[in-house]
Amino acid sequence: MSTEVIEFINAYIVPLGWKLIGAIVVWIVGGWIISLLIKAMNKAMQRRHIDTTLAKYAEGGAKVGLRILLVIIIFGVLGIETTSLAALLAAAGIAIGAAWAGLLAHFAAGVFLVFLRPFKVGDVVSVGGVTGVVVEIGLFSTAINTADNVRVYVGNNTVFSGNIMNYSTNAYRRVELTAQIAHETVPADAIQRIQDKLKNIPNVLAEPKPQVEILSFNEYGTLLTVRPFCANEHYAQVYFDVNKAIVEVGTEAGYNPPARRTAMRNLE
Repeated sequence: MSTEVIEFINAYIVPLGWKLIGAIVVWIVGGWIISLLIKAMNKAMQRRHIDTTLAKYAEGGAKVGLRILLVIIIFGVLGIETTSLAALLAAAGIAIGAAWAGLLAHFAAGVFLVFLRPFKVGDVVSVGGVTGVVVEIGLFSTAINTADNVRVYVGNNTVFSGNIMNYSTNAYRRVELTAQIAHETVPADAIQRIQDKLKNIPNVLAEPKPQVEILSFNEYGTLLTVRPFCANEHYAQVYFDVNKAIVEVGTEAGYNPPARRTAMRNLE
């Protein structure tokens, strides 16, 4: 090996190799330190009983900020001038901000969601066409678990710019169901039978009283509306049990199934 090659290796390759090794060590150690800091921050927030929604949002922001700081330190280890890097990042930030205005809008909406608090982690909501339990309000999106156990991420700006339905805010909600009865069935009899059934269904509230009324008339007969009230966590159970009760009423009373009455049959 020539003297020139050895000098080149000693002058450039070896120092660069040490810098790369140092950068890798800093990345590993820095990541470990960040994990410890995040855990310590979470424990501190738990001791102070900080709200889960705010705690998760703060955790996400801290992770991003610490990772950016770690990257800047690594650039310094590699010998890249950090002041020049800061100027470059600032210029890149402007360009990215212009190109990704929507992403920044999601970030701003996330800040408003955390501080205005239309919902919190654990609430059942309907936002952006998605209904489910809020798992996390992130920097740019809100994570929701739907009833069929699918994790959906909805952009914060989409959440904040539309209607927000929070099913967990009030202590109870109304279940909306209907019962179709035939023309020959006496509505008052069906209403009384359904009301008696509702009294025996678990978790149906006595107050407000369940409502069973005539909703409308159609070609099949009379359409009843059945509206019991229940706590939010019992909604699905009450919904299905009331449906079963409506079927049981028709079977036990021997009601004829609703049949379509045409204009011709009315004339006969």
